[in-house]
Amino acid sequence: MANAGGADRRGPLARVADWPYLLLLLTVIFWSANSIVGRAASGHVPPIGLAFWRWTAAGLIMLVFAWPRLRREWPVVLAHWRILALLGFLGVSTFNTLLYIGLQYTQAVNALLIQTAMPILIILWTFFLFGERVTARQGLGVLISMAGAAVVITRGDPSLLLALDLNVGDAWTLAAVTCYAGYTALLRLKPALSARVFLAVTFLAGTTLLLPAYLWELLAQGRVMPLDLGTVAAVGYVALFASIAAFACFNRGVALVGATVAGQFLYLMPLIGGLMAVVFLGERLLWAHGAGLVLILAGLWLAARRPPARDRVRAKVRD
Repeated sequence: MANAGGADRRGPLARVADWPYLLLLLTVIFWSANSIVGRAASGHVPPIGLAFWRWTAAGLIMLVFAWPRLRREWPVVLAHWRILALLGFLGVSTFNTLLYIGLQYTQAVNALLIQTAMPILIILWTFFLFGERVTARQGLGVLISMAGAAVVITRGDPSLLLALDLNVGDAWTLAAVTCYAGYTALLRLKPALSARVFLAVTFLAGTTLLLPAYLWELLAQGRVMPLDLGTVAAVGYVALFASIAAFACFNRGVALVGATVAGQFLYLMPLIGGLMAVVFLGERLLWAHGAGLVLILAGLWLAARRPPARDRVRAKVRD
């Protein structure tokens, strides 16, 4: 809260919570690294086991911080348990579980291309659920950003799109993306809970709903989580950063700018993932990275730009 002189006496983290574009950029960074970790762990860490222990750890950590408020807000949780369970199922139980399964079978290029469909799926979800329409400017921004993501993924060679070998992993990935698009659209129905309580409840609800699938993987398939440094590091990263930090940033960003604009930021994932590959895997920086960045940022600017004042007045009159 600002004092009489206009100075903001809040801490730095509280002030960052009012910067939606920084929050969404951090989300993309955390999730880009999540895809790298998930791909690196495939074949060593069972996919459902990775998802289950990721959310178990994240849920218990959040429960510690949320417990004092959870006791006060429990009546709200009980009153809205259906939407909380649905959000936990779509955003926690299914999304990353299906993505980790998909990464067992598909190439990184395929998975990245399919994930760029999420902004469009978010638009479709919001239209079918709430009748929210996209302006021509936002639609153009979506197309420009999608073109930028395609340039990055294909490294500027469109012929790579024709060479893609679609497989069952792509179907798993598309299902994952569809679920998370639904989660994003439904966030507007989030009950009046504090951020930490909302995260704790949805994380633990999603973990509970994921338990039968984990037991099936463990008992029926005999896929046991290996107890080694690599597994601990993978679970630690996805629990702390790809779960707690990313979800907190993304949910706040959606609350501030809406699902359609927030979804546009996901086009940055192929670019940031490619730059991470340059830094950590020794891959070369290509002209396609720069061209893709320009297109993606142009699309984001179009989608996020507020309409002129006269257009806002006309929209208000129509409403």
